[in-house]
Amino acid sequence: MNQSRHAPVLHRRLALTVLTLSLMASPAYGQWIEPERQGWASFAMYYLDTREEFSPTGDVRSILLDGHAQTASSFLTLAMGIAPGVDIWVQPSYHRLEFADLVGTRISWGFGDTRVFVRTAPLRLLGSDFPFAIRAGTKLPTDFDSGTDIIPLGDGQRDWEVMAEVGHSFWPRPFYLQAWAGYRWREAKEDGGDFGDERFFNVSLGGGGEPLGFKVQFEGWYGGAFTAPGLGGAGLKRQMVRLYPSLLVTAGPGQVELGSRLPLSGQNLATGPEVVVGYFTRLSI
Repeated sequence: MNQSRHAPVLHRRLALTVLTLSLMASPAYGQWIEPERQGWASFAMYYLDTREEFSPTGDVRSILLDGHAQTASSFLTLAMGIAPGVDIWVQPSYHRLEFADLVGTRISWGFGDTRVFVRTAPLRLLGSDFPFAIRAGTKLPTDFDSGTDIIPLGDGQRDWEVMAEVGHSFWPRPFYLQAWAGYRWREAKEDGGDFGDERFFNVSLGGGGEPLGFKVQFEGWYGGAFTAPGLGGAGLKRQMVRLYPSLLVTAGPGQVELGSRLPLSGQNLATGPEVVVGYFTRLSI
C-alpha cells in the first residue's frame, strides 16, 4: 500500500539513497549445514531514523532538500535440512518506508522481495567435515510501483547470488568464528535501469550461552553504479561498511537479539545507527 501527500516528486537518486540497504537483511547463521528435517526460524526488524547520508565522496552530509528517512523493515528467515549435506532457506520481507523533504512526504508499506537459497557442503563428497559451504539463491521481486509520488517496496528486477562460507568452533570454549563472501548478479529493469552487480562479505564472532550471549559482525557491501536512460556514472556507486554488535538473551525455546548496525563508511546511501530486534529458535519436523 502507498500513500502520498502534497503531490511530491521523488528524485530517483534520493530513492536509491534511502532504500537500497533498507530492503536487505544482514546475512545470518553460517556454514554449518542443517541436518535433514531440522532447521531454524529467525525474525528480525531493522529500524532507521536519519537525516544524513554518505555523499559520492564518502563524506557524511545532510540529505538533500532537508530530507528525513524513516525505515522499518522486517525479515522472516526459515531454514531446513532437506537431504544429507543440503538445506534450503526462504526469506520473505515486509517494509514501512517514509521519506519527507521540502516537497512533501511519501509513505509506503507492504510485502517486499522474497529471497530463496539452497546451501550445500561440497567437501562432504570428499569425506571432509571441514565447515565449508556454498550458498546460491535468487530474489523473487515484489510488484514494483514506478510512479513518481511513491516509494517502491522493491527494485522491480531479479537478483542471482552465490557465496562461500567458512567457520570454526572453539569448543569446549563457548565461542565461534564464521565468515562469508559473495557476489550478486542484478538483472536490468524493464525500463532500462541497471543497479550494477554487487559484492559483499561478513565476518562474525559469537559466543556465550544461557542466559546471555553475544555476536559481533563486521560486514561490507559494494554496489555498482546505477545507470538509467539519462542518468548514470561512477558517482552513483553505492557501498557501506558496518559494525553490527548484538546481545543475545535466552527467552523460551530461543534467543532474543538486541543490537545495532553502525555505519563506518559508505557512499551514496543513508547513514545512521539502526536498531535491530530479533528472535531465533530451532525447528524440527
